[in-house]
Amino acid sequence: MTSEQTILKLYKEVGETPLQCLTRFRMNNPSFAEVKMTYAGRLDPMAEGILLVLSGSINESKKKELLAFDKTYEFEVLWGFQTDTYDTLGVVTGVGAIPLRHFDTKLPKLLSEIQNTKTQEYPPYSSKTVGGKSLFAYAREGKIHEIDIPTRQIKIFNLEHIHTREISQKEMLETIEAKVAHVHGDFRQQEILESWKRSINQEEKALMSLLRASVSSGTYIRSLAHAMGKKFECGAIAYSIKRTRVGPYTL
Repeated sequence: MTSEQTILKLYKEVGETPLQCLTRFRMNNPSFAEVKMTYAGRLDPMAEGILLVLSGSINESKKKELLAFDKTYEFEVLWGFQTDTYDTLGVVTGVGAIPLRHFDTKLPKLLSEIQNTKTQEYPPYSSKTVGGKSLFAYAREGKIHEIDIPTRQIKIFNLEHIHTREISQKEMLETIEAKVAHVHGDFRQQEILESWKRSINQEEKALMSLLRASVSSGTYIRSLAHAMGKKFECGAIAYSIKRTRVGPYTL
């Protein structure tokens, strides 16, 4: 295998970390076993989709160029639930009543407000560092409220509602259990699953909206879902996230 720089477009599966995605690629492609590789941008364990990877002779300026690309995501917002990670790989921290009254007429206004978001806090469970320590380390120690969470400038170019549907909470729990089972490493899996089992009423249904967003680099989709839940005063999380585009690279 040549050491010439190559851009690889990989598909990160649900449950994988970016590093685990690279490891799987190397196992399936032995010619890359000894080739230097680095991913240009991360995806959370519960997210799936395009992961750009530089292999061979790594050019840092090229990596910065790839990192700066805007991105498109399709994601499902689960209304009425809150977790400490803003997605399904988190401990449930609240369950709220879904504002069904005039939901269809209120949602476009909500999305318009969210699309005008200019600044976003990093989620507590993220790799952003403060004082040389990652936010998720503060969060797991219960000390996240002792620091000022940093923010970053973002831009939401487009935010589109595709459809909203009901889902049985029994089906929801089964899906969450299956997704968490794909996660390897210490992500508090047992504590997370126990919190979901306590919070879900398997005889009831939940409301979920499928959205599509094109955003600037570094925008956290699960934080957008969390912000939507705050504005609706019922709580919301990112139930699923799929990255479908990174700059000119698409699925």
